[in-house]
Amino acid sequence: MAAVLFKKKSEKIEPALQETIVCPACGREINKKEAEKNKYFCYECNSYFRVRTKRRIRMVADENSFVPWFEDIAEANPLDFPGYEEKVAAAKEKTGLHEAVTVGQCKIYGEDVVLGVCDARFLMSSMGHVVGEKIALAVERATKLRLPVVLFCCSGGARMQEGIVSLMQMAKTSAALKQHSDAGLLYVPVLTDPTTGGVTASFAMLGDIILAEPGALIGFAGPRVIEQTIGQKLPEGFQRAEFQLEHGFVDAIVERKDLKMTLYRILYMHRAQSGYANFDVLRADDCYEPTELMKERATKSKPFTAWEKVKAARKVDRCASVDYMEHIFDHFIELHGDRMFRDDPAIVGGIAELDGQPVTVIGVHKGKDLKDCMRHNYGMPSPEGYRKALRLMKQAEKFGRPIITFVNTSGAFCGMEAEERGQGEAIARNLYEMSGLKVPVLCIMIGEGGSGGALALAVGNEVWMMENATYCVLSPEGFASILWKDGKRAKEASGVMKITAQDLKELQIVEEIIPEYGMADKAACESISRYMKGHMKEFLKRQNGKTGEQLAAERYARFRAF
Repeated sequence: MAAVLFKKKSEKIEPALQETIVCPACGREINKKEAEKNKYFCYECNSYFRVRTKRRIRMVADENSFVPWFEDIAEANPLDFPGYEEKVAAAKEKTGLHEAVTVGQCKIYGEDVVLGVCDARFLMSSMGHVVGEKIALAVERATKLRLPVVLFCCSGGARMQEGIVSLMQMAKTSAALKQHSDAGLLYVPVLTDPTTGGVTASFAMLGDIILAEPGALIGFAGPRVIEQTIGQKLPEGFQRAEFQLEHGFVDAIVERKDLKMTLYRILYMHRAQSGYANFDVLRADDCYEPTELMKERATKSKPFTAWEKVKAARKVDRCASVDYMEHIFDHFIELHGDRMFRDDPAIVGGIAELDGQPVTVIGVHKGKDLKDCMRHNYGMPSPEGYRKALRLMKQAEKFGRPIITFVNTSGAFCGMEAEERGQGEAIARNLYEMSGLKVPVLCIMIGEGGSGGALALAVGNEVWMMENATYCVLSPEGFASILWKDGKRAKEASGVMKITAQDLKELQIVEEIIPEYGMADKAACESISRYMKGHMKEFLKRQNGKTGEQLAAERYARFRAF
């Protein structure tokens, strides 16, 4: 829970103790300088203090780079509410601010950005017409200048003294952000404590990427209102940032010490680009040859039968999507949630760099041990997992980023709750939308490719398979049960289903077979990743110069031919 900095009240405080403050969250006395050094953080209870505007700007903007905008907008009292002008005047006097939000332009590690900061000291950062006007004007100017927007959100909601005029600011700010988004520009709201009411129901939740500070209260109705309405006590942690992350509404929770660098990485990866990175010139550390040990292991390994490949693809210690992400890409930032219901841990996705080329990377993750497998639902995605993946793919399309998927699933989750939330619709929607994406899409089967649950992430311009991966309409056990009424004939079924990489290359279902150097285990991960990375760069080189329409047309033609 966030807290407000204040000095300990005492008439006879010793000079040495004047450098201490009391944390309202835990009540403990802490060293003021230490708290400031740690970005206004209580080291006793791990809570954040609320940060005033100037400090917030100092924390994220390059020194002396912030230039304020629209500081002279006149206040008004649309309802002639008694005492309202006096309240605003008192807030100005107390805070030294013109209004609850400050907007302007700055640099973050050299990257130009439009920055907005809401300050809870000014009438609880409630949204009146001046707040809405400043945000709308800032976003409109950002659109004209083709600049990204970062907005630190904090608010108790609408400004009651302005009535319906305050409500209209929700629509006005949202409309300005729609125009900004339609121009292909980036918007990143950072949700701080508290972000509630009309701000949550407008500009706070409309980001391409939504970040939050740990413990921040985030919700439409405040907890007190909810408790009074339903007549029961809310559980601990309800509506906090961690709750919102779990329920799919926040991409990431970022600690203050990491916030400036995280924002820089996001801004850097959303720079305007023409075409895809030119990989003609190899970097000094580029080496796509397998290690000598892997070469030797590959020569000694015997080809697997179809059934042996089925068992190999299912092994728990097989390299996972997250392993390849770690070895191949730089600066991976995981993004969470479908913005509708939940963050499905069976799908891991985010943005990263492939030797400087921003890419969107999405993978099905089964888990690496029993506990991890249970947490990731054994790699069986739910509807919200497919919707998260689609959200990230549409985001990639907006910003012109290539998409790379790693598929390893026995199939979509088969459960009552999955059906209630529309499993079939979610898979169908992915097939529908992926077919028309106007960026290059590369899909790699790294383990099991089980039925429609796998296809929902495999509508690519090219589809590759690992040497011992499988890709099938149904598991061999299911195939045998349906056609032969005997699931025990799974081994026999695997031999006739044509589910191996070699079979599917011959059928032209896949374009590339990735060697495993014996087995895709931990020892082989580095060599396999080298091979993948080199071929990914070749794939992107082949897409250079193609229009979005051409990429979508080629993908359509690929699947139309089957």
